[in-house]
Amino acid sequence: MVDGVVGAGGEPEASDSLRTFGAVVQALREHAGLSREEFGDLVGLSKHTVVSVELGRRMPDPTFAVRAEGVTGNTGALLKSVPHLARQPGLAAWFRRWARLEATAITLYTYECRLVPGLLQTEAYARTLFTNQLPPLDDEQIEAQWEARAERQQLLRERPNTAFAFILEEHLFRRRTGGTDVTRKLIDHVLDIAGVRNVEVQIIPTVRETHSGLDGPMQLLETPENKWFAYCEGQRGGLLISDAKEVSVLQRRYASMRSQALTPEDSVSLLQRMRGEL
Repeated sequence: MVDGVVGAGGEPEASDSLRTFGAVVQALREHAGLSREEFGDLVGLSKHTVVSVELGRRMPDPTFAVRAEGVTGNTGALLKSVPHLARQPGLAAWFRRWARLEATAITLYTYECRLVPGLLQTEAYARTLFTNQLPPLDDEQIEAQWEARAERQQLLRERPNTAFAFILEEHLFRRRTGGTDVTRKLIDHVLDIAGVRNVEVQIIPTVRETHSGLDGPMQLLETPENKWFAYCEGQRGGLLISDAKEVSVLQRRYASMRSQALTPEDSVSLLQRMRGEL
Protein backbone atom coordinates (compact mmCIF):
# COMPACT_ATOMS: atom_id res chain seq x y z
CA MET A 1 0.00 0.00 0.00
CA VAL A 2 1.16 3.51 -0.79
CA ASP A 3 -0.28 6.79 0.51
CA GLY A 4 -3.10 5.17 2.41
CA VAL A 5 -5.13 3.51 -0.32
CA VAL A 6 -5.83 -0.20 -0.29
CA GLY A 7 -4.43 -1.81 -3.42
CA ALA A 8 -2.32 0.80 -5.16
CA GLY A 9 -1.94 4.06 -3.36
CA GLY A 10 -4.28 6.35 -5.28
CA GLU A 11 -7.80 7.47 -4.58
CA PRO A 12 -10.70 5.49 -6.03
CA GLU A 13 -13.26 6.87 -8.39
CA ALA A 14 -15.74 9.38 -7.01
CA SER A 15 -18.69 8.02 -5.05
CA ASP A 16 -22.29 8.82 -5.93
CA SER A 17 -22.53 11.06 -2.87
CA LEU A 18 -19.49 13.11 -3.90
CA ARG A 19 -20.73 13.44 -7.48
CA THR A 20 -24.15 14.55 -6.24
CA PHE A 21 -22.64 17.04 -3.81
CA GLY A 22 -20.42 18.41 -6.59
CA ALA A 23 -23.41 18.82 -8.89
CA VAL A 24 -25.25 20.78 -6.20
CA VAL A 25 -22.19 23.01 -5.67
CA GLN A 26 -22.02 23.67 -9.40
CA ALA A 27 -25.75 24.43 -9.65
CA LEU A 28 -25.66 26.86 -6.71
CA ARG A 29 -22.50 28.53 -8.05
CA GLU A 30 -24.03 29.02 -11.48
CA HIS A 31 -27.30 30.27 -9.95
CA ALA A 32 -25.23 32.85 -8.06
CA GLY A 33 -23.70 33.94 -11.38
CA LEU A 34 -20.15 33.04 -10.36
CA SER A 35 -17.44 31.56 -12.55
CA ARG A 36 -15.31 28.78 -11.04
CA GLU A 37 -12.45 31.22 -10.64
CA GLU A 38 -14.64 33.82 -8.91
CA PHE A 39 -16.17 31.17 -6.66
CA GLY A 40 -12.73 29.83 -5.82
CA ASP A 41 -11.49 33.28 -4.82
CA LEU A 42 -14.44 33.69 -2.46
CA VAL A 43 -14.06 30.30 -0.75
CA GLY A 44 -10.26 30.18 -0.76
CA LEU A 45 -9.72 27.49 -3.39
CA SER A 46 -8.04 27.41 -6.77
CA LYS A 47 -10.11 27.03 -9.94
CA HIS A 48 -8.57 23.55 -10.37
CA THR A 49 -9.78 22.49 -6.92
CA VAL A 50 -13.27 23.86 -7.57
CA VAL A 51 -13.42 21.70 -10.70
CA SER A 52 -12.36 18.65 -8.68
CA VAL A 53 -15.05 19.26 -6.06
CA GLU A 54 -17.76 19.81 -8.68
CA LEU A 55 -16.80 16.62 -10.52
CA GLY A 56 -16.87 14.66 -7.27
CA ARG A 57 -13.17 13.83 -7.37
CA ARG A 58 -12.20 15.60 -4.16
CA MET A 59 -13.58 15.30 -0.65
CA PRO A 60 -14.21 18.90 0.50
CA ASP A 61 -12.47 19.97 3.70
CA PRO A 62 -14.67 20.45 6.81
CA THR A 63 -15.03 24.23 6.38
CA PHE A 64 -15.81 24.25 2.66
CA ALA A 65 -19.58 23.94 3.04
CA VAL A 66 -19.70 26.86 5.49
CA ARG A 67 -17.75 29.13 3.14
CA ALA A 68 -19.66 27.97 0.07
CA GLU A 69 -23.04 28.52 1.74
CA GLY A 70 -22.11 32.12 2.41
CA VAL A 71 -21.51 32.93 -1.25
CA THR A 72 -24.35 30.88 -2.79
CA GLY A 73 -27.35 32.16 -0.87
CA ASN A 74 -27.25 30.21 2.41
CA THR A 75 -29.74 27.59 1.22
CA GLY A 76 -28.52 25.04 3.76
CA ALA A 77 -28.27 22.34 1.09
CA LEU A 78 -24.50 21.98 1.32
CA LEU A 79 -24.32 21.92 5.12
CA LYS A 80 -27.01 19.25 5.27
CA SER A 81 -25.25 17.16 2.61
CA VAL A 82 -21.75 17.08 4.12
CA PRO A 83 -22.47 14.44 6.83
CA HIS A 84 -23.56 12.01 4.10
CA LEU A 85 -20.45 12.30 1.93
CA ALA A 86 -18.37 9.16 1.46
CA ARG A 87 -15.83 7.78 -0.96
CA GLN A 88 -16.04 4.44 -2.68
CA PRO A 89 -14.65 1.43 -0.80
CA GLY A 90 -10.90 1.38 -1.38
CA LEU A 91 -9.87 4.59 0.33
CA ALA A 92 -9.31 3.34 3.85
CA ALA A 93 -11.32 5.08 6.56
CA TRP A 94 -8.23 6.04 8.51
CA PHE A 95 -6.76 7.76 5.45
CA ARG A 96 -9.85 9.80 4.65
CA ARG A 97 -9.32 11.96 7.71
CA TRP A 98 -5.60 12.32 6.98
CA ALA A 99 -6.35 13.38 3.39
CA ARG A 100 -8.74 16.06 4.64
CA LEU A 101 -6.20 17.28 7.18
CA GLU A 102 -3.45 17.29 4.54
CA ALA A 103 -5.53 19.46 2.21
CA THR A 104 -5.51 22.37 4.67
CA ALA A 105 -2.27 21.73 6.57
CA ILE A 106 0.08 24.66 7.17
CA THR A 107 3.04 22.31 7.77
CA LEU A 108 3.60 18.89 6.19
CA TYR A 109 6.71 16.81 6.94
CA THR A 110 7.46 13.46 5.28
CA TYR A 111 10.17 10.86 5.87
CA GLU A 112 10.25 7.97 3.41
CA CYS A 113 12.57 4.96 3.18
CA ARG A 114 10.56 2.63 0.88
CA LEU A 115 9.83 4.69 -2.22
CA VAL A 116 9.60 8.27 -3.36
CA PRO A 117 6.43 9.70 -1.74
CA GLY A 118 3.35 10.30 -3.84
CA LEU A 119 3.59 14.08 -3.74
CA LEU A 120 6.99 13.91 -5.49
CA GLN A 121 6.35 11.14 -8.01
CA THR A 122 6.39 11.56 -11.78
CA GLU A 123 3.71 9.90 -13.86
CA ALA A 124 6.13 7.30 -15.21
CA TYR A 125 7.39 6.42 -11.71
CA ALA A 126 3.85 6.18 -10.33
CA ARG A 127 2.67 4.03 -13.24
CA THR A 128 5.60 1.67 -12.61
CA LEU A 129 4.31 1.18 -9.08
CA PHE A 130 0.71 0.74 -10.22
CA THR A 131 1.51 -1.76 -12.99
CA ASN A 132 3.54 -3.90 -10.60
CA GLN A 133 0.88 -3.91 -7.89
CA LEU A 134 -0.31 -7.20 -6.43
CA PRO A 135 -3.13 -8.08 -6.82
CA PRO A 136 -2.86 -6.67 -10.36
CA LEU A 137 -4.88 -3.63 -11.46
CA ASP A 138 -6.67 -3.28 -14.77
CA ASP A 139 -6.09 -0.33 -17.12
CA GLU A 140 -9.10 1.62 -15.84
CA GLN A 141 -7.94 1.30 -12.24
CA ILE A 142 -4.43 2.43 -13.14
CA GLU A 143 -5.80 5.51 -14.91
CA ALA A 144 -7.96 6.35 -11.91
CA GLN A 145 -5.01 5.90 -9.56
CA TRP A 146 -2.80 8.24 -11.55
CA GLU A 147 -5.52 10.87 -11.91
CA ALA A 148 -6.03 10.88 -8.16
CA ARG A 149 -2.31 11.14 -7.47
CA ALA A 150 -1.82 13.96 -9.96
CA GLU A 151 -4.67 15.86 -8.34
CA ARG A 152 -3.17 15.39 -4.87
CA GLN A 153 0.17 16.71 -6.11
CA GLN A 154 -1.48 20.07 -6.77
CA LEU A 155 -1.06 20.72 -3.03
CA LEU A 156 2.57 21.62 -3.71
CA ARG A 157 1.52 24.34 -6.14
CA GLU A 158 -1.78 25.45 -4.63
CA ARG A 159 -0.59 26.02 -1.07
CA PRO A 160 2.35 28.46 -1.20
CA ASN A 161 1.93 29.25 2.51
CA THR A 162 2.29 25.63 3.57
CA ALA A 163 5.76 24.51 4.64
CA PHE A 164 6.60 21.19 2.96
CA ALA A 165 9.65 19.17 4.00
CA PHE A 166 10.80 15.79 2.71
CA ILE A 167 13.55 13.57 4.07
CA LEU A 168 14.36 10.79 1.61
CA GLU A 169 16.83 7.92 1.63
CA GLU A 170 19.49 8.04 -1.10
CA HIS A 171 18.76 4.43 -2.07
CA LEU A 172 15.28 5.40 -3.30
CA PHE A 173 16.98 6.88 -6.37
CA ARG A 174 19.84 4.40 -6.56
CA ARG A 175 17.34 1.57 -7.00
CA ARG A 176 16.32 2.97 -10.43
CA THR A 177 12.70 1.91 -10.11
CA GLY A 178 11.23 1.80 -13.61
CA GLY A 179 14.63 1.99 -15.29
CA THR A 180 17.27 4.61 -16.02
CA ASP A 181 15.09 6.97 -18.03
CA VAL A 182 12.31 6.95 -15.42
CA THR A 183 14.87 7.62 -12.69
CA ARG A 184 16.50 10.43 -14.64
CA LYS A 185 13.18 12.21 -15.08
CA LEU A 186 12.24 11.52 -11.47
CA ILE A 187 15.42 13.21 -10.21
CA ASP A 188 14.80 16.15 -12.54
CA HIS A 189 11.30 16.47 -11.12
CA VAL A 190 12.44 16.31 -7.50
CA LEU A 191 15.12 18.91 -8.21
CA ASP A 192 12.45 21.14 -9.74
CA ILE A 193 10.20 20.75 -6.69
CA ALA A 194 13.16 21.36 -4.37
CA GLY A 195 13.52 24.78 -5.99
CA VAL A 196 10.05 25.86 -4.86
CA ARG A 197 10.33 28.41 -2.08
CA ASN A 198 8.17 26.59 0.49
CA VAL A 199 9.55 23.09 -0.20
CA GLU A 200 12.63 21.58 1.44
CA VAL A 201 14.17 18.28 0.32
CA GLN A 202 16.90 16.51 2.30
CA ILE A 203 18.66 13.25 1.50
CA ILE A 204 19.98 10.74 4.02
CA PRO A 205 23.05 9.19 2.39
CA THR A 206 23.24 5.43 2.09
CA VAL A 207 26.47 5.33 4.07
CA ARG A 208 25.10 6.51 7.41
CA GLU A 209 25.81 4.35 10.43
CA THR A 210 22.51 5.17 12.13
CA HIS A 211 19.74 7.75 12.29
CA SER A 212 16.51 8.41 14.17
CA GLY A 213 14.11 7.10 11.52
CA LEU A 214 15.08 3.45 11.40
CA ASP A 215 11.66 2.38 12.71
CA GLY A 216 10.11 3.32 9.38
CA PRO A 217 8.40 6.07 7.35
CA MET A 218 6.30 8.80 8.91
CA GLN A 219 4.35 11.92 8.08
CA LEU A 220 3.59 14.87 10.35
CA LEU A 221 1.26 17.79 9.77
CA GLU A 222 0.13 20.95 11.53
CA THR A 223 -3.44 22.20 11.11
CA PRO A 224 -4.43 25.88 10.79
CA GLU A 225 -5.41 25.60 14.48
CA ASN A 226 -1.81 24.58 15.26
CA LYS A 227 -2.68 21.04 16.24
CA TRP A 228 -0.28 18.31 15.13
CA PHE A 229 -1.12 14.88 13.74
CA ALA A 230 1.06 12.00 12.53
CA TYR A 231 0.53 9.19 10.07
CA CYS A 232 2.48 5.95 9.70
CA GLU A 233 1.90 3.33 7.01
CA GLY A 234 2.84 -0.27 6.36
CA GLN A 235 2.13 -3.00 3.82
CA ARG A 236 -1.63 -3.28 4.29
CA GLY A 237 -2.64 -0.55 6.70
CA GLY A 238 -1.98 2.85 8.15
CA LEU A 239 -2.28 4.59 11.50
CA LEU A 240 -3.47 8.15 12.08
CA ILE A 241 -2.02 9.41 15.37
CA SER A 242 -3.60 12.28 17.28
CA ASP A 243 -2.30 11.60 20.80
CA ALA A 244 -0.06 14.55 21.65
CA LYS A 245 2.53 12.44 23.46
CA GLU A 246 2.90 10.00 20.57
CA VAL A 247 3.05 12.81 18.03
CA SER A 248 5.72 14.51 20.13
CA VAL A 249 7.91 11.39 19.95
CA LEU A 250 7.72 11.42 16.15
CA GLN A 251 8.35 15.17 16.03
CA ARG A 252 11.55 14.70 18.03
CA ARG A 253 12.66 11.90 15.73
CA TYR A 254 11.97 13.98 12.64
CA ALA A 255 13.83 16.96 14.11
CA SER A 256 16.80 14.69 14.80
CA MET A 257 16.72 13.33 11.23
CA ARG A 258 16.84 16.86 9.82
CA SER A 259 20.22 17.30 11.48
CA GLN A 260 21.40 13.83 10.44
CA ALA A 261 20.45 14.22 6.77
CA LEU A 262 22.41 16.26 4.27
CA THR A 263 21.57 19.97 4.16
CA PRO A 264 19.10 21.01 1.45
CA GLU A 265 21.98 22.46 -0.57
CA ASP A 266 24.12 19.32 -0.24
CA SER A 267 21.07 17.18 -0.99
CA VAL A 268 20.52 19.03 -4.27
CA SER A 269 24.20 18.51 -5.11
CA LEU A 270 23.90 14.77 -4.43
CA LEU A 271 20.80 14.50 -6.61
CA GLN A 272 22.60 16.34 -9.39
CA ARG A 273 25.55 13.96 -9.13
CA MET A 274 23.28 10.94 -9.25
CA ARG A 275 21.54 12.46 -12.25
CA GLY A 276 24.89 12.88 -14.01
CA GLU A 277 25.80 9.25 -13.35
CA LEU A 278 22.73 7.93 -15.21
